[in-house]
Amino acid sequence: MSYRINGKAFAAEPRPGQCLRTFVRDLGWFGVKKGCDAGDCGACTVWLDSKPVHSCLVPAFRAEGREVTTLQGLASDGELHPMQQAFLDAQAFQCGFCAAGMIMTSASLSDEQKTDLPFHLKGNLCRCTGYHSIEDAVRGVASVAEDKAGQACGASLANPKGEAIVTGEARYTMDVAMDGMLHLKVVRSPHAHARITAVRKDKALAVPGVHAVYTWEDVPRRAFTTATHDDFSVDPNDTYLLDDVARHVGQRVAAVVAETEAAAELGCRLVEIDYEPLPAVFDADEAMLPDAPHLHGDKNVESRIEDAAHNVFRKIEAEVGDVARGFAEADAVYEGTFSMPKIQHAHMETHGSIAWRAEDGRVHVRTSTQAPHLVKLKLAYLFQMFPHQIRVFSEHVGGGFGGKQELLSEDLCVLAALKTGRPVKWEFTRSEEFTSSVSRHPMKITIKLGAKRDGVLTAMQIHTVSNTGAYGNHGGEVLGASMSSSMATYRCPNKKGTGYAVYTNTPPSGAFRGYGATQSAFAIESAIDELGRKLGVDPFTMRRRNMIQARDPVHSIWPTPHDSVIGSYGLDQCLDLVEQSLASGRGEQKPDGDEWLEGRGVAIHAQDTSAPSEHRTEAHMSLKSQGTYHLAVGSAEFGNGIRNAQRQVAAAVLNTRAAAVAMDFSDTDLTPYDTGTFASAGISVATLAVERAAEALRESLLEAASTISNEPVERCRLDDEHVRCGDRSLTLRQLFEAAPLRDKLHVARKAYGSPRSTVFQAHGFRIAVHRVTGEIRILQSVQAVDAGKIINPMQARGQVEGGIAQGIGTTLFERMVIDASGVVVNSTFRNYRIPAFADIPRSEVVFVETHDRYGPLGAKPIGETPIIPVSAAMGNALADASGVRFHSLPLSADRIFSGLAESPRDSDAP
Repeated sequence: MSYRINGKAFAAEPRPGQCLRTFVRDLGWFGVKKGCDAGDCGACTVWLDSKPVHSCLVPAFRAEGREVTTLQGLASDGELHPMQQAFLDAQAFQCGFCAAGMIMTSASLSDEQKTDLPFHLKGNLCRCTGYHSIEDAVRGVASVAEDKAGQACGASLANPKGEAIVTGEARYTMDVAMDGMLHLKVVRSPHAHARITAVRKDKALAVPGVHAVYTWEDVPRRAFTTATHDDFSVDPNDTYLLDDVARHVGQRVAAVVAETEAAAELGCRLVEIDYEPLPAVFDADEAMLPDAPHLHGDKNVESRIEDAAHNVFRKIEAEVGDVARGFAEADAVYEGTFSMPKIQHAHMETHGSIAWRAEDGRVHVRTSTQAPHLVKLKLAYLFQMFPHQIRVFSEHVGGGFGGKQELLSEDLCVLAALKTGRPVKWEFTRSEEFTSSVSRHPMKITIKLGAKRDGVLTAMQIHTVSNTGAYGNHGGEVLGASMSSSMATYRCPNKKGTGYAVYTNTPPSGAFRGYGATQSAFAIESAIDELGRKLGVDPFTMRRRNMIQARDPVHSIWPTPHDSVIGSYGLDQCLDLVEQSLASGRGEQKPDGDEWLEGRGVAIHAQDTSAPSEHRTEAHMSLKSQGTYHLAVGSAEFGNGIRNAQRQVAAAVLNTRAAAVAMDFSDTDLTPYDTGTFASAGISVATLAVERAAEALRESLLEAASTISNEPVERCRLDDEHVRCGDRSLTLRQLFEAAPLRDKLHVARKAYGSPRSTVFQAHGFRIAVHRVTGEIRILQSVQAVDAGKIINPMQARGQVEGGIAQGIGTTLFERMVIDASGVVVNSTFRNYRIPAFADIPRSEVVFVETHDRYGPLGAKPIGETPIIPVSAAMGNALADASGVRFHSLPLSADRIFSGLAESPRDSDAP
């Protein structure tokens, strides 16, 4: 069969049933991405005879004799297509994984179609950007600033890999072909709780191309946790590579390795497993009852599970002051219980890894991870290898949001590579992301507040039950976070918290953007409004009278010393700006008709800039012989913009252009140790190490220049590609050649996640809600953020817009639905539904620029926090409009309809 792909002729025979997406990728066109394989996300969009199609839905044979164009064929004669250039100029991407499909669809639109982007981009999803930079690109709005020496910090500089992203040349985890590659697939448990009594492999091994079937009897029996933290002791050792007990539907119980993915899948279907079903429990409160089934009753103290008999991994209880006295002194008390569902990260690139043993005898792992160095150490532990025998690296990662702060695919790939001696690839399906990876912790939070008549708080008490799922990865840390920053946002002499991280027979929970604070902020910010309503104090005044102040200690429920500090303060300005914006008349007007109700809501938050557990980074900087700079740092880039921010900080310190700083990153062979890019530490820790390394290199260069020129060091300064010493000028190349001590041209510096400064923000919504249908329309959205010195305004704005969009989705319609047998019933984008272009309004984003005493060049992180106050602000706006307080998410139209129908005004709904 003959095909034309990107103007080139191919003679190839697709496999029976093969779709066009996998066919063109088999031919080396990796610009076509897999996001869902169900026609839901558009990442695989190509042109078929100049018309956009989702290639995962098109049988490959239907493209015979037709012209197929992928992103890699869009440019002509070395010139970018105008839409590629527009996406580059607007930086209309973050992780970039969706960009291929988004550009192909956008480039096909006529001018008339561009007037209705919500309709014509409905088939393309993006989880990172919030869509507004994409709209800018289609409209021809450019955002990129010129890269000028000495002006890198504070400039909207382009992603250094931007052109590779818009041309499809950027290589994500699965975008490689290797000789002899084997494919791994897993058999997953159909039971929520069961013991494996027998496994029969014969039929699977008889499938042509199947090389091996592995079960719990074939793997190292070493307990571990899939979570990655520098301090491993904060997580439980409750997991095995493969286990003889399944604790949730979808748990992997056997692995099949074969020549093709199809053979591996067929082998999985033919593995015969006998199960002994065990009692299961899905509700966290029920799991703590004395007669509940035990999920980890066989674990001992080495597992670090605190109360296996009651399915409790971690219990937290602490108090500051005297809460009982505080409530006794209160003139008004509010108490309410709020619940938040299980949420999927929905990063466009699914989990996946490729592992092989190279000629040097070492194991190499190409993977989609936020923490390559910790993955390396964990693999060394699991397979009893020395760390130097393993290399872990990532190139481009298609989104993370905390979901890739786990070891989920690397371990079985390494196992199979060691056993077969061949490269092994494993890529999760979209459904497996829902059923078998990690998701946000469902929580039930009871909050009780007391205050005097003027609204000043006298007591705060929080009780949290967090559903950690079948395994406890991140369970304790997320629980602690849920009772930390949201409580610390308010000054109050008496605070108390109790919390439980509880095992249930549901898919494991894990790290998710906001890391527990989003859930507790929804409860606390709702309660602040309700207490104010009781006292007749408006929401803005309630917050001004109680929010943390510049000179306050940052304390939540723990009386022990801690390292949280305020390095700069802008919360008061954030709240003022949001109030002014909501009162300005900007945004859309309420639809006509008495059935529409209008309300406004606000929420604030103070978030620490790093995790309380250990976090550390080392950065290396060098002057190279060519007179250019080189930076090596282990941070992972997955749409967070950290690579750009780090080179901008280095360039600012060295008074040069960002383009003059070459980088190695996210590769354990090429970079020094880094805990990982999570918990906002990419800026607060890793970039701080970069700043220190750049400062050290600057001092070394000036000392060398002083020695060479015989000028005092005080008269020497760096100036782009030169060093000026008095009236004399040296190029950096000349400085390198003449330097008396070359070793001083290579420096290393470290940074630690302590002390931890504080990011402040406020979010406001003005909404209309239909009293009959329950529909919410967002009329205005505004977020003000104090993130210190803004290193790259364009990137920072994109992070905020993306976080708001994710927050809107998790507030209005996202939730994982688990049935009575433990099955995730909406395990596709079509049934789960993340925000599309039409769902997200253009938010007003305002930065209150302060200068943080602890952050690099005065900066504070911005990637994690924008999602945190969104649900709370929306819930408060809904209560303001309807007079009914909704206590659980999502605030979907059907639930609002029921709540308004069943609850009178000024009352509570479920």
